[in-house]
Amino acid sequence: MRPNRLKFLVLLLATMLTACGERIELHSQLSEQDANEVIAELADKHISAEKRIGKESVSVLVSSEDINRAVHVLSAAGLPKRSRNSLGDVFQKDGVISTPLEERARYIYALSQELEATLSQIDGVIVARVHVVLPERIAPGEPVQPASAAVFIKHRMDLDPDSVLPRVRRLVASSIPGLSGKEEQKLAIVFVPSESYREAPRMVRIGPYSVPEERIELLQLLLVVGLVGGIVILLILLAVKPEWRNALLAKIRSLKSSSRTA
Repeated sequence: MRPNRLKFLVLLLATMLTACGERIELHSQLSEQDANEVIAELADKHISAEKRIGKESVSVLVSSEDINRAVHVLSAAGLPKRSRNSLGDVFQKDGVISTPLEERARYIYALSQELEATLSQIDGVIVARVHVVLPERIAPGEPVQPASAAVFIKHRMDLDPDSVLPRVRRLVASSIPGLSGKEEQKLAIVFVPSESYREAPRMVRIGPYSVPEERIELLQLLLVVGLVGGIVILLILLAVKPEWRNALLAKIRSLKSSSRTA
């Protein structure tokens, strides 16, 4: 009977250890650099992660207990970064003849991708999106619609938009045909600060109340101080009020005598 119980306990312990150490795939199809950036960001928030290297890509795994925190941390940091196509990727020779409209659409898409990739290299930029409108004649005889662009930048709090704005404006205007030298209304740039991930404090139940875990030591100190202070006040009152002291001593003697009689 005992060997069966021992086997059961061993199996139960092994199951518990396996469950505690279970790893879940957080992201896959990553490059080596993207995976390293993800692991470094998680490590800053004290979340353990590991890489699984495949034939063509890398996956990042975290503990099942940390999956919720890891998702929120990476979302706030804008990781992993969105993959973008370069001009060479968009205009690969595939042997298929494209229409002028398709070529124009592909060119606009590739141009936006190149600008987004460049803006993402600025320190503090989390997400960069660029929408481009190239000069176009809507109908024969109509005036050519001028070029325009809209830029969206989501950034960390340590980036100063006022210092970056002139350089971003100059970069985008110089990269889009027909936009350089135009009025500022043709180029809209929006900066949006990103709020860093703040982990909710862990709460500990003390009777009917919930107290943050980091304040437990302070609460214990206050309880000890209150208890000691109460005892000191009681001793002072007994010393100042002899009748209270005599009544307390009489009560104690009465309790002792009653206990002996019982």
